[in-house]
Amino acid sequence: MDVKVYRVSGTALFGASKYPVRQKFVKYVTAVRPEDAVEQIYSWFGSKNKIKRHNIKITEVKEVNPQEVEDKYIRDLLRLDKIIL
Repeated sequence: MDVKVYRVSGTALFGASKYPVRQKFVKYVTAVRPEDAVEQIYSWFGSKNKIKRHNIKITEVKEVNPQEVEDKYIRDLLRLDKIIL
């Protein structure tokens, strides 16, 4: 099982107010399968922005080369040799 980097893009409905706004997003996540990457996106938007799953539309899940990743957190995570708990 190799962990891969996926670029997930789509739109999400932000703002539960009177005038919600649909905005585009691009997130980089590490996962074993594309389905796991999508689940991480749903979980992240739900916990951070309180967005329901039916308000998130995933348009593309693409495996990318680790050198192409723009997210500093993911780049640093990929550099780790081991994790000590």
